[in-house]
Amino acid sequence: MAVEETQSEKSKVDVAKASASDSERATSYVGTPAVGTSRAVAAAGVASVGPEDSQINQQKRRMAWCAISAFLGAWFIAFLRFFLPRTLFEPPTTFKIGYPSDYSLGVDTKFQQKYRIWVDRTPDRLFVIYARCTHLGCTPDWKASENKFKCPCHGSGYDNEGVNFEGPAPRPMDRAHVELAPDGQIVVDVSRLYQWPKGQVGHFSDPGAFLPT
Repeated sequence: MAVEETQSEKSKVDVAKASASDSERATSYVGTPAVGTSRAVAAAGVASVGPEDSQINQQKRRMAWCAISAFLGAWFIAFLRFFLPRTLFEPPTTFKIGYPSDYSLGVDTKFQQKYRIWVDRTPDRLFVIYARCTHLGCTPDWKASENKFKCPCHGSGYDNEGVNFEGPAPRPMDRAHVELAPDGQIVVDVSRLYQWPKGQVGHFSDPGAFLPT
């Protein structure tokens, strides 16, 4: 009788274990867990918590976005620049330089930087010298103490009226066209130059090459 009770208890234990095993199988996952679930993250060995939202990480993200924005902005500007015309802005060739009474005898250099000219007044005329050496095109310097123009490139020398007398310059410097505007001011046109070619007749006395004073 005792043996039968023991076997009956063992059967009950086996039935309980079988029920528990069936319950576990019913709640277990079959195959790979769905992507995006906490179980999938754990199964892949990846931490389910993102990087710490610290001030240093925020600064790094801002710097990264700034770099990306600057890069894209530069490319956008370059893209727009491709469709814009490439214009070369040059100073005007015709301009006013004031009244004849504004100039005294001698060489005035105040327009050298802006228009590359010198205004030269003698007892009987006023003319404008284009500040370009006739050797290789450098801009000479006015040496007031020596009363001459001196080219710093190769040593060409010109007198106070722009006529060459030393160095490799082959001829005098050119003179720009001058005339009086209706308001009495001097109008200079550096696109119209008067020359004195070597061994030929000069044009410094042609109408427009000077203003009588």
